Amino acid sequence: MDALHPRLLVDDFPAVFAFYAAVLPKLAGAQLAAGGPDGPYASWDVGDQGLLSMCDARMMSGAAGAELTTGGPVMLVCRVADVDDGADLCQAHGATVVSPPADRPEWGPNLRTAHLRDPQGTLIELQSY
Repeated sequence: MDALHPRLLVDDFPAVFAFYAAVLPKLAGAQLAAGGPDGPYASWDVGDQGLLSMCDARMMSGAAGAELTTGGPVMLVCRVADVDDGADLCQAHGATVVSPPADRPEWGPNLRTAHLRDPQGTLIELQSY
């Protein structure tokens, strides 16, 4: 299970994909787990653990309902048992909802997400599937 892993939001998906596809196997022993050079998503695992994922920034901007400039080019992604409960917990501790919990069948079977910003502005995606 991928409890917490970084997701890079990128403007030039093919170039960034080519870089990580070339270096991650040698540097970290990671293997491509999903996606490809045409995007909009790719991820690499070491064993059964997610190491890094990347997503086209324009697509994620549409999903999150906002331009993704505040908080930098990284989004923290956290798999949770219940997206709604997780979003409530984050809000209770100072997070701001960017995109409320929503089913995302176009992203994958049974996928549900919520997007929030922590008090510093870093984008967080809570997901369950």
